[in-house]
Amino acid sequence: MSSRRCIDDDILTVLWTQDQLSHKVEDIASQITHDFSSSSSSCCPVIVGVATGAFLFLADLVRNIKLPVTVDFVRAESYGSGTVSTGVPKLSCDVKLDVTGKHVVLVEDIVDTGNTVSRLISYLEAKGATSVSVCTLLDKPARRKVHFELLGDGKFYSGFECPDYFVVGYGLDFNEQYRNLPYIGVLKPEIYK
Repeated sequence: MSSRRCIDDDILTVLWTQDQLSHKVEDIASQITHDFSSSSSSCCPVIVGVATGAFLFLADLVRNIKLPVTVDFVRAESYGSGTVSTGVPKLSCDVKLDVTGKHVVLVEDIVDTGNTVSRLISYLEAKGATSVSVCTLLDKPARRKVHFELLGDGKFYSGFECPDYFVVGYGLDFNEQYRNLPYIGVLKPEIYK
């Protein structure tokens, strides 16, 4: 039987532990609960996760939002199997819920260039959303190329500001691997170069 390497060995350093992630998700969910509870609109938000990277964050987030919400997914691909965004995100999976007249919270794992978020806000606006908020676990403003505008009364919810490293774990991947790490860490450069 051949021995397999442990995926933890591919991590240069851990940026955020499982406990830190859990506390941050609870904080963001509390902000969303507060904002939509105190909103003049009686409509609860539609939570739209960007597959596949946001799936763990989204699951933990919605479990902590204390409002009735509906959940859907959209798939936007901008990296393929590389580490650099193509700059032209491709939508390959449509939302199934009708968002016409609804308040949407778009949930991302990471916002870096802003291309994907900008494209998805336009997409949701075309679908008839009244407002689009963006909720990202990681924000990487050092790589921002597109300064997106939120729709309507949308807000920007952000967990951690991410340094300009290639990070994996808690849903974030390299070549579809490392999503299952319970923390977020910096991938060793020799793995992806």
